[in-house]
Amino acid sequence: MSVLIAGCGDLGTETGLRFATDGHRVVGLRRRADLLPSRIEGRSVDLRREVPVVDDDTEVVVVALAAGSRTPGEYRATYVEGLRNVLDGIAASAADPRLLVVSSTAVYDVTDGSLVTEETPAHGGTPTADVLLEAEQLLRERAPEAVLLRLGGVYGPGRERLIEQVRDGSATRSERRDGSPHTNRIHRDDAAAAIVHLTTVVSEPEAVYLGVDDEPVRLDEVLLFLAAELGVTAPAMAPPTGRQAGGDKRLSNARLRSTGFAFAYPTFREGYRAVLGGEGTRHA
Repeated sequence: MSVLIAGCGDLGTETGLRFATDGHRVVGLRRRADLLPSRIEGRSVDLRREVPVVDDDTEVVVVALAAGSRTPGEYRATYVEGLRNVLDGIAASAADPRLLVVSSTAVYDVTDGSLVTEETPAHGGTPTADVLLEAEQLLRERAPEAVLLRLGGVYGPGRERLIEQVRDGSATRSERRDGSPHTNRIHRDDAAAAIVHLTTVVSEPEAVYLGVDDEPVRLDEVLLFLAAELGVTAPAMAPPTGRQAGGDKRLSNARLRSTGFAFAYPTFREGYRAVLGGEGTRHA
């Protein structure tokens, strides 16, 4: 089987390597194809500005774009125009591939800690989330049969900012009376495995899946866990900022679980312990 990964950053590259391990030919699109491992057939293309060539025998296309900054303009160039160019490339070819597009659970503007499923309306609510919804609408107009995988916070090898903040003492816990908001995570390796699973194992996938692990958890609990694992002082209390001052939702992975998908890291505990223990590499 021939697979095209449009957007070979960290997640796209790990996904491509998993397809390659399963014996599939993998073509990876990235601005600098020379940065890709040899098992992925790299092609240099700036998807924000160029329509890629899609081989006629392509059977699976995964769109895993990643913006270089969190500005609405960069988001639109990456997620809307990048997706549009990939869809144009597919339309110009003789291929009729299964298509999966990675999006984000940031499209849910839930703030009361309630449970969110694939049936929960997505309203955006921030400039960047609104752009993600614009991209999703484009996908539905152009490729209504495509699968949309909305990922929670991805962590793993090379994605260790929270660990470093706890280690250097810059992380803080919320002074809110009800504690910090819930956060929803998925290890990068599980995110990549879910993409492969949904495009090769699930014969009749749903239109939308939430890519999160088994346990929505308050950020403060994650910080205390990391402090204990690192053997450092627990983060100090401070007024809520950033994620602590934002939304509050508990995301369900029941639909993904119902397909038979099994997590290597079902909660943040297993996942962060693996990262702290040096298990895996950035694209092993």
